[in-house]
Amino acid sequence: MTDAAPLIIVMGVSGCGKSHIGAALAQRLGLGFLDGDSLHPAANIAKMAQGIPLDDDDRAPWLDAVGRALGTGAEVIACSALKRRYRDRIRAAAPGVVFVHLDGARDVLARRVSQRPGHFMPPALLDSQLATLEPLAADETAVVVNLDQTPEQIIAAIISTGQFETA
Repeated sequence: MTDAAPLIIVMGVSGCGKSHIGAALAQRLGLGFLDGDSLHPAANIAKMAQGIPLDDDDRAPWLDAVGRALGTGAEVIACSALKRRYRDRIRAAAPGVVFVHLDGARDVLARRVSQRPGHFMPPALLDSQLATLEPLAADETAVVVNLDQTPEQIIAAIISTGQFETA
């Protein structure tokens, strides 16, 4: 591993805990954290709030912003990164990024999403996200962690891979 800080995308569908785990992981590693949702254009947030899934054209500028933000004070970013081409787009802007996929059963995700009142992402879009999700391929630098654990166990599982050592 080099002296450079790792670049990490904590990914998965709505309700998997990307923001919570991403912030905790960044703190544990002494890195900066950014919730990728904060980079969405207002039009994307309005669309999702109306229960309308984003299409690839909606996501393109957002994914570019996520890639540009990596390593500029935010070494860990929470971002759904559901499709391979989305991850490739982020990788093009931030070579060496590692994707941490918080994966779990639909019923666990549905319960979590329904317990987030006021979030712009309505529970109705969970099935759309699950249908869109493309599993990580063997050639992608990534870690997959079961989200049906405590946050401490999830962080420990991520750290135990040895991919995220810092100076």
